[in-house]
Amino acid sequence: MWGKIFDTANPLVGAENTWVLWAILCGCVALSIWLEQKYSWASKMSGAIIALIFALALTNLGIIPADCPTWDNVWGYVVPLAIPLLLLQCNIKKIWKESGRVLIIYLIGAIGTTLGAILAFTLLKSHIPYAAGVAAMMTGSYIGGGVNFVALSTSFNVPGEVVSATTVSDNLLMALYFFVLVAIPATAFFKKHFKHPHLDEVEAFGISEENKTLAAKYWGRKEISLKDIAFAVGTSFIIVAVSGIIADFLAAVIPTTNFFFVLLNGMLGNKYLIITTITMILATVKPETFGEIKGSQEIGTYLIYLFFFVIGVPASIPLIVEKSPLLLVFCAIMVLVNMIVIFVLGKIFKFNLEEIILASNANIGGPTTAAAMAISKGWTKLVAPILLVGTLGYVIGTYLGILVGNIIGA
Repeated sequence: MWGKIFDTANPLVGAENTWVLWAILCGCVALSIWLEQKYSWASKMSGAIIALIFALALTNLGIIPADCPTWDNVWGYVVPLAIPLLLLQCNIKKIWKESGRVLIIYLIGAIGTTLGAILAFTLLKSHIPYAAGVAAMMTGSYIGGGVNFVALSTSFNVPGEVVSATTVSDNLLMALYFFVLVAIPATAFFKKHFKHPHLDEVEAFGISEENKTLAAKYWGRKEISLKDIAFAVGTSFIIVAVSGIIADFLAAVIPTTNFFFVLLNGMLGNKYLIITTITMILATVKPETFGEIKGSQEIGTYLIYLFFFVIGVPASIPLIVEKSPLLLVFCAIMVLVNMIVIFVLGKIFKFNLEEIILASNANIGGPTTAAAMAISKGWTKLVAPILLVGTLGYVIGTYLGILVGNIIGA
């Protein structure tokens, strides 16, 4: 049995061992939350990043599989359910001004991603098979997310082995970049040269008890009833179910005969955008009902921690070294250009450090990872805006990916 350790092709726990995989997933998340609330170093990293590190280690030690139905279930069920739970208390009237600012810096980051894709293609097109298709896929992924990645790989007929190798490189690079983004708020250079009101607010919040971290204080015990749990979970399931039906219906009935209808179809046929829209409407129209449901933030955040673990799972380092080292370089160039563009222009146009960090996170990782970072850092006022803006990236990512692919000849 122990001979299987480090054998990522034949993990110790097989893909079919569902209960053990869920036990590992939930156990690592519980340990991550405990560490975050117990130790200041872990609180600064955030429990979400610690969960991701656990997944990286377990995958690359050959203990858990990089691909299995359990991880697919997290993507397919846990992530959609987390979004309404995190937005139930978000009244759009209160966040419109802030989300407008975040949208601008997010779009600046999208420009950085697009430029990075063109640069990476220009430098590596002679060394990477189907480089134009990879550039198109990664443009969609680093503006929107996995749904755009899949759509573009299909659109440009990229071979499965190239798609698989790119996915692994993408996940590892994304995980490494999260570490960088988590560290930036504590770096003297960035604190000196950028405004950081949300960070100041968190620091002013203080710690009232000895050896108690900010995470422990923020997520301390709160009044909650069985009815709250029932309403939070029930509302989330209903919103996701209804959103899926509406999105499928609109995608089927809206024609795609011209660019306007293609754009409309992409927006209204996107489940995540419908989920966000319905939840925000409910939270805005009936804040006294949905905003008063206790526990929705806690349950939603827990689901996001599960998601962060799964993000780290596919990043098999031996597979990258063996099959796709240049793909990792390709992704790194795109991330680096995104970071340079968004931080330089963010500084010029006087955006807050927190807005820049979360916008770049939403570009590279998607709205859920950005929301998780905002929550873990205590930047609660930015959770709803970044979720809303990041979800919009699911729409525009595919179109910009197609544009890049066509420009460079995919």
